Amino acid sequence: MATYPEYMVAPIRQDLVEAGFEQLMTPQEVDSVLNEQNGTVLVAVNSVCGCAAGKARPAIKLALASSDKKPAKLVTVFAGMETEAVAKVREHLLPYPPSSPSIALFKDGELVHMIERYHIEGNDMMRIVDNLQGAFEEYC
Repeated sequence: MATYPEYMVAPIRQDLVEAGFEQLMTPQEVDSVLNEQNGTVLVAVNSVCGCAAGKARPAIKLALASSDKKPAKLVTVFAGMETEAVAKVREHLLPYPPSSPSIALFKDGELVHMIERYHIEGNDMMRIVDNLQGAFEEYC
């Protein structure tokens, strides 16, 4: 069940897809990627909110574009759309509460770094970029 009309979210989805992210649409796709025991995966929980548009997506793209070390795989789910896939991602993000937008880094199947919505709303974009680049440097 979707909360928003697809025509409204399509350009927002495309923003991350054009940056190299794979859109995960089902719980099975989520488990297949996040249970991977080898390598790093960056997960972006995308949303229609202003902080996703104004800070999260641009920060993710800038951090990736300007980092020597990067996650091996980039994936995204869209909060308010594919509810079962989003719920499955959120299971993998426990003990963190549901948060959108949010950004998570997994290494060898384990959550190693999490940026919640309040980290995004409360910071300028360059602090988010620095946060992500630090995580890439440490874990990728």
